[in-house]
Amino acid sequence: MEIYLIRHTQTATDPGLCYGQSDIALADSFPNEMANLHDKLPEFDEDCKVFSSPLTRCLQLAETFSDTVTTDTRLQELDFGDWEGKSFDAIDADVLQHWTNNFVSAAPPNGENFEDLYRRTGDFWNELLSAESEASAPRLDPVGKAKQVLVITHAGVIRALLARALNLPLANSFQLRVDSGSVHKLRQTDDYLYIEYINL
Repeated sequence: MEIYLIRHTQTATDPGLCYGQSDIALADSFPNEMANLHDKLPEFDEDCKVFSSPLTRCLQLAETFSDTVTTDTRLQELDFGDWEGKSFDAIDADVLQHWTNNFVSAAPPNGENFEDLYRRTGDFWNELLSAESEASAPRLDPVGKAKQVLVITHAGVIRALLARALNLPLANSFQLRVDSGSVHKLRQTDDYLYIEYINL
């Protein structure tokens, strides 16, 4: 099974805005960015399965790949809680620095930490891989024996999934570059998971 992790394209936001689970629109450049993204990818089979975060910036892109997209809340970005919709400059500098230094275990007020995201995305990931080996899974029955799967999601989610695939310490996951509109390809063969490329 080929698995393509795809980050949404650029958003219509000012730099420095905190918007993990806020439903932010895509930038006006979306048509061109979407076309460039499609150019990086092969032709997909008719039975290719497409999963997406339910947030607009992912779902809008996902629907350019398939008329039948399965949304999954576990693919949403990190929940920044009370910081959602604020400028990072408006957050107390000491509080923000503490979170930056301890993001794995520390959460924004009423939000989640990176371990929380790692666990919920891991539930999705384990079901996806077991669906390939067992032809069924509790929540991902549409996968079956699909040869190709697209997962349209966010930078934090992609870092968490790659960290899981590579068995990386979570604190090192932000060393993985995940650009807007980037593609990260993995392949599962005989219960072994390969990473073919990152951040294309």
